[in-house]
Amino acid sequence: MYPRISDFINDVFGTHLNLPIQSYGFFLATAFVVGAYFLNKELIRQEKAGYVWSTKRKMVIGQKASVSELTIIFFISLLVGYKLSALIFNYQEFGSNPQAFVFSSSGSWIGGLILASGFTFVQYYLKKQKALDPPEVKEIVVHANQQTWSIVFVAVIFGIVGAKIFHQLENWQDFMADPIGSMLSFSGLTFYGGLIVAAFGVGYYSEKHGIPWRRMADSIAPSLILAYGIGRIGCQVAGDGDWGIVNLAPMPQWLSFLPDWVWAYNYPHNILNEGVRIEGCTGVHCMQLAQTVYPTPLYETAMSLLIFLFLWSIRKRFKTAGIIFAIYLMLNGVERFLIEQIRVNNLFDFLGMKVTQAEVIATFIFSLGLVFFIYLLVQKPKPLI
Repeated sequence: MYPRISDFINDVFGTHLNLPIQSYGFFLATAFVVGAYFLNKELIRQEKAGYVWSTKRKMVIGQKASVSELTIIFFISLLVGYKLSALIFNYQEFGSNPQAFVFSSSGSWIGGLILASGFTFVQYYLKKQKALDPPEVKEIVVHANQQTWSIVFVAVIFGIVGAKIFHQLENWQDFMADPIGSMLSFSGLTFYGGLIVAAFGVGYYSEKHGIPWRRMADSIAPSLILAYGIGRIGCQVAGDGDWGIVNLAPMPQWLSFLPDWVWAYNYPHNILNEGVRIEGCTGVHCMQLAQTVYPTPLYETAMSLLIFLFLWSIRKRFKTAGIIFAIYLMLNGVERFLIEQIRVNNLFDFLGMKVTQAEVIATFIFSLGLVFFIYLLVQKPKPLI
């Protein structure tokens, strides 16, 4: 396992780099970038087809920097400079544990004041150079695909909030033991929580900017499942605990062409430091599971890729808005429900059954998608809504 990107580089090239980039964070960022690429392509297609449309916005040109704008810039750059100064002089500490470093009190107010003063002055000077008397008001056309990164930003913010909330509900005792630490931790994200909360945020944003929510849902569905699959690569590489139950069975003959770790793996050097110590290992992450388990993140990545290819191939076949998203919900529910059968997770009582939170939500998601799909099929095609 490679908890940090530098762990992989050092293992391959024999170097001793200490980069602060966590593997899971790297693949999560990659997931958003790749998802944004395909969302952008789909919004372009949808606008050309007349299903979504551009909007007009008024923009003020040549306005001087206001006191409030400069004040905000000063305080933001002050905080950045405060931490950046400490990072420069304590890089090894930052590289070893960036999360703890960011939330620590380490910093330099002198460095923060220098950066804040300089950055604020540059902003003031640039605005003054471009100032017009009087400022002009222009109307600009914003195409649907030009809002891609705004949509991604909304999805990220709402998604992280939802993922953290649902994770705390699933691990209530851990949350009560350390509420602040649990909420500020970069680990502990529940996908369905992020999906549900982000859906409301993105839906509201898209309706306000010329993209009907059904069309937005259809456009983003392939990107969602692809991004999810890429994110699971990060789980596998870092060994963040999203692995399966113990698997001591021999690999089936029909899978013999694959390496053994695709069937059963003990996650050496996992980021959680779970299991037993690896003999002769030195460093921060020297643990591996005592018994091999199903590498479920790999299976989810494979299933997600297949679902993405299917959704991408059929996205032009349906005229009624919402059909693609309904299919996505059903396939997503099936995928997650199946993987839960061999995945380690917290169990709770539900209607007399021992189930996981994800099983309940996956069942609901599938049912919602099925009802939505049937409802849309009996409706007359309405391409423009």
